[in-house]
Amino acid sequence: MKMESDLNRFRKIVRGKIRSGLRKYIANGDLIARQGKKNITIPLPRIDLPQFQLGDGEEGGVGQGEGEVGDEVGQGQPQPGEGKAGEAPGEHSLEVDISLEELADILGEELELPNIQDKGKKNLEAKQYKYTGILKQGPESLRHFKRTFKEALKRSISSGVYDPDNPIIVPLKEDRRYRSYQVSYKPAANAVILYMMDVSGSMGDEQKEIVRLTSFWLDIWLSRQYKGVEKRYIIHDATAKEVDQNTFYRTKESGGTLISSAYNLAVKIIEENYNPAEWNIYLFHFSDGDNWSGNDTNECLKLMDNVLLPISNLFCYGQVESRYGSGQFARDLTKQYGETHEKVIVAPIKDRDAIMNALKIFLGKGK
Repeated sequence: MKMESDLNRFRKIVRGKIRSGLRKYIANGDLIARQGKKNITIPLPRIDLPQFQLGDGEEGGVGQGEGEVGDEVGQGQPQPGEGKAGEAPGEHSLEVDISLEELADILGEELELPNIQDKGKKNLEAKQYKYTGILKQGPESLRHFKRTFKEALKRSISSGVYDPDNPIIVPLKEDRRYRSYQVSYKPAANAVILYMMDVSGSMGDEQKEIVRLTSFWLDIWLSRQYKGVEKRYIIHDATAKEVDQNTFYRTKESGGTLISSAYNLAVKIIEENYNPAEWNIYLFHFSDGDNWSGNDTNECLKLMDNVLLPISNLFCYGQVESRYGSGQFARDLTKQYGETHEKVIVAPIKDRDAIMNALKIFLGKGK
């Protein structure tokens, strides 16, 4: 019991450390490289406390050594290797593995995020198999080997043929036991996230890294809310195409920007693969705000009004600041939908430190 109590206390300390440094972890890209399939390794600061150490008894004690009564007590002479660089205690890091689910819970607690009210549970059902007992008949794939052997042993002992010096147990047909199960249907919610990013010449490496970090934490939270999450990736300049995750974050193009090309491709992907009545659809678009013309912006707004907004849970636009981007598209969206629209959310992401605020804006409505 004491060990369990100490473990729970340690976990509380770890959660507190992670929460207090969450903004730093969100802005730190190294954390993504530490991600496993179900866990993530987080380095926590640790300071080694000084301890008393016994000497060899040859260096004297208090009041001994050179000097006269009344002389000022000094700090002694520095030894080789000592100096300003060695005056502070050494600081080390303690690496702690926590589950991605627990990390999502910490994110939700710190940002005060509401749980998402999804729209797909009433329409999707997943089969669940629960083993409820043991039967004397059933398929061989469900044979319970331990219970079968136990029945054979009982029969052998009761019939007097069991030899402890030569314990050979051969199960007969009447010894066989099989697992029984019940099938239940539980509402299941699925979600698809469509990430769209401007990869034109005005989007540099740092802007793409900000998008990568933001997407990582969006994945963490949405995967905690839904059992099944699919992710699709669209890049665009003047034209759009679907790519894999690695290409999404590493591609660099040049030339102009037509945002509507990405929105049209998103519509096509959804229509071909995701029934809006059964899927929770999330759209995240990242850009520095440049578009080729006002006519294309009008085309984007039509696609949003007529197709994308009616079928999606959220449409989130993150405007990443760059020295070449005008930032006009965010202003156009705000002018069209205001700052309190039910589904359209616009967030500026000036730098890495602004990612945490953007996450709060994107996910704060619980959609």
